[in-house]
Amino acid sequence: EGSPPRPGLKHPFYLAVRIAIGEMAFHKTRDEDETANLIWNDSAVQHEKIAELRNYQRINHFPGMGEICRKDCLARNMAKMIKIQPQEYSFIPKTWIFPAEYTQFQNYVKELRRKRKQKTFIVKPANGAMGHGISLIRNCEKLPAQDHFIVQEYLDKPFLMEGYKFDLRIYILVTSCDPLRIFLYNDGLVRMGTEKYHTPNESNLNQLYMHLTNYSVNKHNENFERDETVDKGSKRSIGWFTEFLRCNDYDVAKFWGDVSELVVKTLIVAEPHVLHAYRMCRPGQPPGSDSVCFEVLGFDIILDRKLKPWLLEINRAPSFGTDQKIDYDVKKGVLLNALKLLNIRASDKRRNLAQQKAEAQRRLYGQGSMKKLSAGSSEWEKQRLTLERRKEELKERLAQVRKQISREEHEKRHLGNYRRIYPPEDKLLLEKYEGLLSVAFQTFLAGRAASLQKEMNNPLKRMKEEDILDLLEQCELDDEKLMGKTSRQRGPKALSSMPESTQVPRRHRDYEDTSGSCDGSSTSGSDADEEEESANDLQEKKVSLEVGENKQKSSERSSKSSSGPNLQASRKHVQLSRGESLLNVRSKEQEAELTRQTLAALGEMRIRFPGKSEEEAEAVLNEILNNWKYHKPKVASYWLVKLDATKQRKVLDIVRTNVRSVLQRIWREPDVDSLRLYRLFSRVFNRLLWSHGQGLWNCFCSSGSSWESIFSKSAEVVTAQELQCCQRLVQLCRDCLLVVYKFVSDSRGSLTGLSPEWDDTRCIYFLRTRGHSSLYIWYTVLDSSLHQGPAHTIHLHSEMTR
Repeated sequence: EGSPPRPGLKHPFYLAVRIAIGEMAFHKTRDEDETANLIWNDSAVQHEKIAELRNYQRINHFPGMGEICRKDCLARNMAKMIKIQPQEYSFIPKTWIFPAEYTQFQNYVKELRRKRKQKTFIVKPANGAMGHGISLIRNCEKLPAQDHFIVQEYLDKPFLMEGYKFDLRIYILVTSCDPLRIFLYNDGLVRMGTEKYHTPNESNLNQLYMHLTNYSVNKHNENFERDETVDKGSKRSIGWFTEFLRCNDYDVAKFWGDVSELVVKTLIVAEPHVLHAYRMCRPGQPPGSDSVCFEVLGFDIILDRKLKPWLLEINRAPSFGTDQKIDYDVKKGVLLNALKLLNIRASDKRRNLAQQKAEAQRRLYGQGSMKKLSAGSSEWEKQRLTLERRKEELKERLAQVRKQISREEHEKRHLGNYRRIYPPEDKLLLEKYEGLLSVAFQTFLAGRAASLQKEMNNPLKRMKEEDILDLLEQCELDDEKLMGKTSRQRGPKALSSMPESTQVPRRHRDYEDTSGSCDGSSTSGSDADEEEESANDLQEKKVSLEVGENKQKSSERSSKSSSGPNLQASRKHVQLSRGESLLNVRSKEQEAELTRQTLAALGEMRIRFPGKSEEEAEAVLNEILNNWKYHKPKVASYWLVKLDATKQRKVLDIVRTNVRSVLQRIWREPDVDSLRLYRLFSRVFNRLLWSHGQGLWNCFCSSGSSWESIFSKSAEVVTAQELQCCQRLVQLCRDCLLVVYKFVSDSRGSLTGLSPEWDDTRCIYFLRTRGHSSLYIWYTVLDSSLHQGPAHTIHLHSEMTR
């Protein structure tokens, strides 16, 4: 009495589990207690059980994980992914599911016989465990056609250690499926056979102690060694094995990278099933909220003689028995570090109760409910409701992002011996995984879970906190204009749309239609007096270039005579910038010089039209601008109506990818995401995609909000050169849209004839030509009607030498 409450736990069984929860200050509750913080089951749980859990509770299994943990389900799902992505899923042996694939297997055997080849196959029960019912065969005619099991090609050239075959038990922690988060434990078990390995033949097929590495099989052999030293015995640690590889000059980093990829790609196959089942069990739970499920999985992996990992099977209830000291050390660490990552607290129950009461009050008083429109609602009411829905969506996403940031900070402090492998830190690897995840959703949930696929393509999902705050503030400004209120002053006023730049060719001028308002203009409307006032203010305001107090004062005095926009910063932010510069290797002068070089490189960039020279592409753009009144509604229809958010992003990604390459070359920084200039570019790209592409369309007309307002209402100091770089970036994006629009129009004769499955550019790959002083990056544009002809390309060209 008087001691702080401790989280409760139900059903601890293994010694390692009991010890781990004891060190975490949990206490075991009665089996009938339905309020325990943590529920531990040694087998899969029913969906009804997960549905009944309170939000603060945790259970150690996900619904739907059987899709990769049953051998037959794993084989079936992997086969689907292999058909689509054979190169990415080459880590599982050829597998047949009996009786459904009996005929295919016999045909494969006949083909081998025709080529005078003979292979060994391993037969496993579809839902077996611990090595029960496993056998090796070479005479395949004797296999029963009606029994339910799987047949795999036997890997007859494994990596051997001291002459013995072995496998690896890798422990994986999945803390959430919404979003997916995967952690790999840096230690595990090496489980060795107990008889020296020989290539399988008719005389040794039944010697399971040679061919099987299961501990439950080999522990019965008299040759099984229970040695307590780390480098001896039939069971050793992966920590020791890693050191063994390092001492023998194997590439340890590549080995662990291959293992990590195998694990992530396998769980990507499971994710559509798990997420769909989880959402069915927890229908009212908002995306991104704390998961009530987690899972510790045991991946069994074998290595071939080239050290390539192959997936054998996945255990959703790996044994936590501790027959030896090595079991105790490894498995206790797996559990203890997992519980620390999960951050289960006794206060979760109290906090959840308070949240339920608050939610009940909101429902009672009708707070948060969105007003519905009647059939006779005016256009003004529709616009207002659209803005309200947009703000609610942004606020919800902002709360999710902030919660995720807090969760990641806790994970970084409590990783212990785990490391996160999804989402990875490597941006290129993350893009590859996300592509595979998209393929998996389309493959396994096509037509059954459209909402999940739509959610994956939501551009808000990729935005950072500052980008969402910018969009939220923009919604508030639009709402004020719609209500007829005077907009609050938020720092310097927005710069005029479509500024001119010294690097801009003659064709870069306002896309303004003097005959009337633009098609598809923003719902925010426009105020001519306000724009005129902004234009007047443009010449009166300066840009703060220095950060020291004396430097700042001197620059303010000198800048009075200079022209250009001003984006002033508060002293607090100036001090932060000064603190950040201490951590940066580059001086202010070096950054200014690199920014100048970037501006010059961006100024040299041009959008090329597929199959046309640079001069011809220039002529195409000039033709569009000179006949803007004709093209304007067609461009608006194409950009704002025909292209969805994903395809709009792909159009701008043509510019984004090229700009990333330029920054990597000039700044000599492989990870350009850490550059301040690229972060500014990212904010500009997000603003151009704002409100389904309305941000970019506002650059073609005089109405709507300028993209530059993201800087004018920010306290961050933006230099004149940085602003010019952003202006040039926007000009490239405009030109890119016009080239894509014209290419589509010419390819199909008219935009109205576009088929919905094509609609736009689909950027498949890019390549850089070698042996040339210029930089080319190509994007293939596929059209179903052009498959028989040569590939068409849209690319940027820079005359800057490498």
